[in-house]
Amino acid sequence: MERKDFGSWLEGPPQLSNQEWPGKRLGRPESGPGSVARIGRRVGALLVDWGIAMLISLIFFKADTTANLVIFAAMQMLFVGVTGHSIGHRIFGMQVQGMDGTAVKPLTGIIRTLLICLVIPPLLSDSDQRGYHDRLGKTILVRI
Repeated sequence: MERKDFGSWLEGPPQLSNQEWPGKRLGRPESGPGSVARIGRRVGALLVDWGIAMLISLIFFKADTTANLVIFAAMQMLFVGVTGHSIGHRIFGMQVQGMDGTAVKPLTGIIRTLLICLVIPPLLSDSDQRGYHDRLGKTILVRI
């Protein structure tokens, strides 16, 4: 028996793709405008948007958890469906676009938001860092 027979957790997870950076196979640049938004920016934007929803819920609904989710979803549907970015996305310099770089349609924004609210779809991502919510909506979150 050799070490290679068992594999090594020290080597990290297996590579899902041989591309050099997320979005390369989609024709996206490695960095700068049009590149795939990385996890740090995504989490930061999520925290900003969720914080705003919690603040509104605290003021008007005594911090009801259902109100938090409904307000968050409404903000995402409205802002992403109309402008392509939420308040958090805008602060962190990101925009949701169609795969061809066009603006997101309102119905796509609604579907994407409903999938985000299910929590699991955004956690399952591919080698281009697109979760199921983006793959099903044929969208991508990019830097602007």
